[in-house]
Amino acid sequence: MKIGELAGCTGYTVEAIRHYESAGLMPKPARTASNYRQYGPQHLERLQFIRHCRSLDMALDEIRTLLAVRDAPDQRCGAVNAMLDQHITQVSQRIAELRALEQQLKDIRGLCGQNLAARDCAILQCLGGVVEQKS
Repeated sequence: MKIGELAGCTGYTVEAIRHYESAGLMPKPARTASNYRQYGPQHLERLQFIRHCRSLDMALDEIRTLLAVRDAPDQRCGAVNAMLDQHITQVSQRIAELRALEQQLKDIRGLCGQNLAARDCAILQCLGGVVEQKS
């Protein structure tokens, strides 16, 4: 199949497929006599694997690690386990950061519960660095 067909089957754009090729995540396709890229089922399956990894918020380097192990089926999967453990730790850290952000936003939102003139809005004053203490 041509690159446009592969894009249609996977939901990726032609540019994304070319990017994955240049990043070394996709094997170079064969070329037709007219010099068109010719993709096969292995390319489709590989893009589906990449899409699943991306849906888990994995970076290209992480996906590259997974693919390297996957491409060597007799190799042990310890690197995969270690990489996934590290990814889980990073996700946990991001969740903690997002929870702290959520609390900050709730605290700021609690500064103004009325429909005041903008000049009197404690939220806008806080975001501008002006914090007035109420007595």
